[in-house]
Amino acid sequence: MTECRRRFRMDLSYDGTAYAGWQVQPGRATIQLIVEDAIRRVLQERVRLHASGRTDAGVHARQQVAHLDLRELSMPTVRLMGALNAILPADIRVMGITEAAPDFHARLSATAKEYRYYLWRGCILPPFLCRYRWHIPHELDIPRMQRAAEYLVGRHDFASFSANPNRPVRDTRRHLQLLLVRKKGSTIEIAARADGFLYKMMRSLVGFLVRVGEGRIAPSAARDILRAKRRTAMVPTAPAQGLFLWKVFY
Repeated sequence: MTECRRRFRMDLSYDGTAYAGWQVQPGRATIQLIVEDAIRRVLQERVRLHASGRTDAGVHARQQVAHLDLRELSMPTVRLMGALNAILPADIRVMGITEAAPDFHARLSATAKEYRYYLWRGCILPPFLCRYRWHIPHELDIPRMQRAAEYLVGRHDFASFSANPNRPVRDTRRHLQLLLVRKKGSTIEIAARADGFLYKMMRSLVGFLVRVGEGRIAPSAARDILRAKRRTAMVPTAPAQGLFLWKVFY
């Protein structure tokens, strides 16, 4: 007889500074490993969390979504959330647990994701922001960056804006629904929403836009880079600490 299990959605938020990313890796502290261990300790049951996507080492999440299957749950989900947060480190928090449909899948059911990247444009980066900003001490031309972003919006092959994930990728086309560059005070926010992101795609987009803002690349070069379908030195990878998985859409 097939064991009856119930599926739950878990919303998480974390500061990724101290971790080697989301996915379990031998001998390294990861978000998935620590949360799965906390669930085992509370429920006395080994589970596997399936996330909406893998965040890299040092990358943060305002909203990461995962699902898990349990044999049974003898406590209300709000009590489970409290028990998990009581033993999780302070830089990882379970923000919500709800029962989901049996066919819900944190990654496959997602229709879009939004990432936001933060830069600090100023001579001195405040020390309490060093985990959450890429420090750019020189001037950036924001209108140029905004013009370059317009060339990238739409459905394109983003092979030139990805890194090798060391696994097969069947299709490198993605629909970039928005790419915005906004400045408020010393903070520059770059927000991107797409139906999916390739490996290091968001950090590559940011690296390119910063090169444009520095005046080293023309905004229109975005078209040629897309057409090339291969990574070049014109597309550097921005540092991890400025990146947040902001929202997952279903």
